Amino acid sequence: MKIAETVTFGGSGLDRAAELRGKADELRTQSDSVALLFWRGKPMILNDVLVRIALDHPVMVDAAEALILLGRENGCPVFAADLSAWMPEDLDAETLDTFLDPSEQCHPAVPDAVFAELRAIMTRLSPRDAELAATAKAVMGWHQTHRFCARCGAESTLAMGGWQRDCAACGGHHFPRTDPVVIMLITHGNAVLVGRSPGWPEGMYSLLAGFVEPGETIEAAVRREVFEEAGVRVGAVSYLASQPWPFPASLMFGCAGKALNTDLTIDPVEIEDAIWVTREEMADAFAGTHPTILPARKGAIAHFLLEAWLSDRLD
Repeated sequence: MKIAETVTFGGSGLDRAAELRGKADELRTQSDSVALLFWRGKPMILNDVLVRIALDHPVMVDAAEALILLGRENGCPVFAADLSAWMPEDLDAETLDTFLDPSEQCHPAVPDAVFAELRAIMTRLSPRDAELAATAKAVMGWHQTHRFCARCGAESTLAMGGWQRDCAACGGHHFPRTDPVVIMLITHGNAVLVGRSPGWPEGMYSLLAGFVEPGETIEAAVRREVFEEAGVRVGAVSYLASQPWPFPASLMFGCAGKALNTDLTIDPVEIEDAIWVTREEMADAFAGTHPTILPARKGAIAHFLLEAWLSDRLD
């Protein structure tokens, strides 16, 4: 396996069992089927491991009827169950839906486990659990925002083990969407271009990124986004690595690009700041010794690419 495939949420070899999605209801009756539990997008974990629950466990009383078939583990069907309708006691709503929700919720039927924000635990999960959690969160999020048919407006229903929504009114079929995003390691000599968005922790810088537009190649998106955000022209572009990013549903295409100029013209609508950082300065930032710069969050592909650049392992 290439280093590029070891990024957080990278493929773990999960058997997604796509051929069984039409038989998901039958699989629910198997005694070896299990469910992963989610509450408002937060997976249930115990000792940094996703909790796997039998489908007849008492906690499933609070789960939505519709389950998402994620695949098979050791031949056993694995579903994702949404418990978002359950209301914890003494819930502190102030922390919910924040960028990095620090709160944890405990369901009384599984007292030793907690629901935890995926961003906070993603680097502690095994590759398999990370892939399962990312998949479930993205698909559940899609169902929450795509209840109605985009063709006629009628309410659609979940089908194919959660991997499709069908509209009885017009016969339309809809499938989970993934938004392509380019994220760029733009270098000039010994320096890399980084930027920051408003609201980030003070001093934190990351790689520039942006959505791929319709009719646009990945290479063209890299060049357009970097010029729009920082006024830097980019020459050669190459692909490095990809990362599913279920916040809410992106696929990050990590690319390298060679800058043709170093003068910066920042678009304040797009980013708050952009700077060139030398390899030595970035090494200090990663070591926690730089006086003003913090690196991208660990687990994000930006951190992964910068770390690979520092170690000359962009393969």
